[in-house]
Amino acid sequence: MVPPTVHIPVLLQEVIQWSGLERPSTNNRTVIDGTLGGGGHAWHLIQALKPQDFLVGIDRDAGAIDRVTELFDRLLPPNTEQDSESNSTVARSTCRVRLIQSSYRELPKLMVEHDIPKADCILLDLGLSSDQLEDTTRGFSFRTGGTLDLRFCTDDGISAADLLAKIDEKELADIIYQFGEEKFSRRIARAIVERRRSNPVRTAEDLADLVHRCVPGGRVHGRIDSATRTFQALRIAVNNELEHLKTAIERLPDCLAPGGRLLIISFHSLEDRIVKHAMRECDRLQVLTKKPVLPSDAETYENPRSRSAKLRIAERV
Repeated sequence: MVPPTVHIPVLLQEVIQWSGLERPSTNNRTVIDGTLGGGGHAWHLIQALKPQDFLVGIDRDAGAIDRVTELFDRLLPPNTEQDSESNSTVARSTCRVRLIQSSYRELPKLMVEHDIPKADCILLDLGLSSDQLEDTTRGFSFRTGGTLDLRFCTDDGISAADLLAKIDEKELADIIYQFGEEKFSRRIARAIVERRRSNPVRTAEDLADLVHRCVPGGRVHGRIDSATRTFQALRIAVNNELEHLKTAIERLPDCLAPGGRLLIISFHSLEDRIVKHAMRECDRLQVLTKKPVLPSDAETYENPRSRSAKLRIAERV
């Protein structure tokens, strides 16, 4: 049995408000949550759907699929039947639900394979989930520690520890600078390469301690821990996150029905720039938000991890 979710969905009310699901429709509707996480957004979107509608949840992390399957098994009405094409339980008295382990960039292929209609709403929440941060086996958080893996799917690519064991110093510095926007990237990369001659970095604690010693001021770096940017950079690199996002935004407009909405929540400037420019430059999308929708003061107080969230919305023309 997987641990219960501890993730709090960000900008939840704003997502529901901008989803377009309140608009009247005589057709069956399809909603796709491309980053299922703890299932918080998906669960509340289900409440806005009718029994003939369809919700699809996608995540690269197998643990997320297992966790949300157990959650929905408990929360959905008892009059259920098993969906033979997924791990999820589907309730006859609510909308159809299908959960799929995959990347949101594979959505066009998944729609064909699973007979998924064009979507009325596609949601991407690009943030790292609290469940992943609390996972002590993959090292997403230097506070909880663990082996420095950082992969969403441990069957894909190589771990961050293995990357640090062999990467060229200049290439590593470029990754930390470009993906983490860390101005001390060269100093950190040099220290990692020097250390691996005798005692390579293998755990989240190892990396955090090394970064703290490289960055002036030690642990404190403005409002965030000084190791945060380096962890972000390595996570983006091993998961190829920005390429996934760029490829997805090119493909997702064709997955939307006319009038369907694309909602994307980003958490750092690299993602937000990609989303902003891609939405503006796509002739199949009409941007509905000139500026990103931000969390309220009340939300950031209750959930500090939401403070950097930015929601952008576009509609298929």
